[in-house]
Amino acid sequence: MSKTNTAKKQPSILFVASEGLPYIKSGGLADVIGSLPKELVKQGAEVRVVLPLYKKMAEKDHDRFDYVSTYDVNAGNIHTLANVYTEKRDGVRFYFIEHRDLFERDALYGYDDDAYRFGFFQHATCRLLEALDYFPDVIHTHDWHTAAIPFLCRTFYSYREEFRRMRQVFTIHNLAFQGVFNKEELWASLGMNYNYYLDGTARFHDNSISYMKLGIQYADKVTTVSETYAQEILTDEFGENMQYVLSSRYFDLLGIVNGIDTDIWNPETDTDIPAHYSRKNLANKAKNKAALQKEFALPQDPDALLIGVVSRLTRQKGFYLMVEKLNDMLKAPVQFVILGSGEAAIEDSFNYFKSTYPEQFAFYQGYNEALAHRIYAASDLFFMPSLFEPCGISQLISMHYGTLPLVRETGGLVDTVEAYNIETGTGTGFSFGGKDANSMMFVFNWALETYQERPEDWQALIDQAMAKDVSWTASAAKYLDLYKALID
Repeated sequence: MSKTNTAKKQPSILFVASEGLPYIKSGGLADVIGSLPKELVKQGAEVRVVLPLYKKMAEKDHDRFDYVSTYDVNAGNIHTLANVYTEKRDGVRFYFIEHRDLFERDALYGYDDDAYRFGFFQHATCRLLEALDYFPDVIHTHDWHTAAIPFLCRTFYSYREEFRRMRQVFTIHNLAFQGVFNKEELWASLGMNYNYYLDGTARFHDNSISYMKLGIQYADKVTTVSETYAQEILTDEFGENMQYVLSSRYFDLLGIVNGIDTDIWNPETDTDIPAHYSRKNLANKAKNKAALQKEFALPQDPDALLIGVVSRLTRQKGFYLMVEKLNDMLKAPVQFVILGSGEAAIEDSFNYFKSTYPEQFAFYQGYNEALAHRIYAASDLFFMPSLFEPCGISQLISMHYGTLPLVRETGGLVDTVEAYNIETGTGTGFSFGGKDANSMMFVFNWALETYQERPEDWQALIDQAMAKDVSWTASAAKYLDLYKALID
């Protein structure tokens, strides 16, 4: 008598997102799409990803892609063709939806027709499933750009059982961006009846709809990128006027913290840093510090506390607090190397400090991926005073590189950084709770004092930070359990 095979089939998952590494990036969403799917594949899942084919991708990658299909997309005012290309990378099958007029532009987002652009993208994704005759167990959508897909599968495409049968997971990476458009876009860009506005399903404020609201309501599970942020977004302070909608899904809302791709972010193998090092052999970290100081014409002082920043320079990221106290901070034996761009007032302030304190303050305005790697490797302290932070990637990278993060206690920063405890010696960084510059300054001075007067504790913190598992392994397993629970 043969044995019955009781092993459960691993789920098939389709990720749909507006950006993803290694192809295109504007924010942390791209890091997730570039790393979570391949970790899920390592853990046995079958994963595919759908992305728009943007201008930068068309110029850099198009010749390498294989043609898949061309088909009509018709919904509301959308009557056009979609071309689809593909390639397989790290075990993940990627599909790229091409529409030159809509996606081959200089920027990814911020256009007056974004409702139409991403309405087309979502319908083109659904039509792709029909063209491929491929219907995964789970569709995992991300942020407002793809949030209407759970809604469309159960309304516009409900004529097919396959669409109704697929389970839906929707992840909120940043609740502040909700895909809010004029109510006319419900028909024009989604092809859906006005009744969905009148009954409140799509309505968000007077005369407006929200793509994100549709995802929250129609997904089987709603996730966000840290446990603390999942609780914060239910409050008036962090809910961005979506807290009551989210509260209606309380029992289907959960937080799973992000990880980082440790194949890319690894000080032992990183090709963008001058000298490799590890938790067991930290000696070369000092070489990276000296090299970065030289690169920015800072005095090559091994005792100066080198503080790194890699960030968008916005109010959300807490940099107005930093600007308020920089004159005081620069009275100490510290050096700053800042990489980023954003609000003009912050950029102007940093340029002022760069010219006023040339031996202590370096500012690279813009973004440079290789430089980001060098800053993580060279710095002693990584500054991240965010007013809110759904998860954050930078503090994970900095800990992995033995650079201690100084963070505000919010969102994923609470979940990932353990504050230094002088009594026990435990911790992986420093944190403050207030939203004021004085609270930040108090903890900055605490970190500086620790660096100067308790070097044994500082080294212990580095060891504990580098020992922390910041990879996707554990979080991917949680997602896999979530998918399996939905399809069992």
